[in-house]
Order: sequence, then C-alpha cells, then structure tokens
Amino acid sequence: MLGKLATYLRICGHDAAYALDRGVEADDAVADLAASEGRTLLTRDESLARDVDDAILLTARDVGEQLRELSAAGVDVSIADPPRRCGRCNGPLDRVAAAVDLPTYAPDPADTGVWRCLDCGQCFWKGSHWDDVRERLPD
Repeated sequence: MLGKLATYLRICGHDAAYALDRGVEADDAVADLAASEGRTLLTRDESLARDVDDAILLTARDVGEQLRELSAAGVDVSIADPPRRCGRCNGPLDRVAAAVDLPTYAPDPADTGVWRCLDCGQCFWKGSHWDDVRERLPD
C-alpha cells in the first residue's frame, strides 16, 4: 500500500524495503519481516500498526502528504546527495566513472554524475526526475 512512498524514501537515502516486492502480503508476515530485519514498519493499516511496536501509522493516501507525516514523526525526508539507494529495488548505488556499458539514454559521466545500482543495474543521474522529487519533499 506504500510502494510509491518506499521509492521516495530510497531517494532520500533510506534502506526502505517494500513487502510486496518480496511477495509478502499477510499482516503477520509483514510484521515478522519488519521485526526480523529490525525495520520500522510504516503502514496505513490501523490494526497492523497497533500490533507492531514502534510502527508509524500514516493516514494520507497522497505520497506528498505521507512524506509530511513522516517528517512530522521525525523521519529525515531530505533528498540524499549523493544518491545512495536504488529507487527501483533498494540496492546500493555506486558512482560510474566512465561511460562503459551505460544505456544510450544515460548522460556521459564525465559531464553529469551517474550512479548504477549494484543489484539491478539501473542507472540514475540528477535530471528532471531529481528536481520533481525535490519539489515533492516537504521543506
């Protein structure tokens, strides 16, 4: 239920696992996963939040409002610079030094910083998407 939020949190540098990425849906399995990995559970499910110590209950449906709720709860939601986590899979990012094996649409790393996910290979750089995310984050 918070997949888009997970993407934003990753862009903010947080190690943000998303249960559905792992095929986990049942409340008890989600709670067990969070506990076994020492994660803070973010949820819109009131009963799940009540059952999990230190869970953060979000009420908003809009990701911008969810980010404001997290900020009010003390979570740092500023954009990570340099980028540290893959928005797609949550893997760690590594700065690309040369334009070797980059997709044709990626900029030249000599001109623009480019990072590649060590897990899925996705490439990232500070383009218009970066600016869009920055605008959505609370001040």
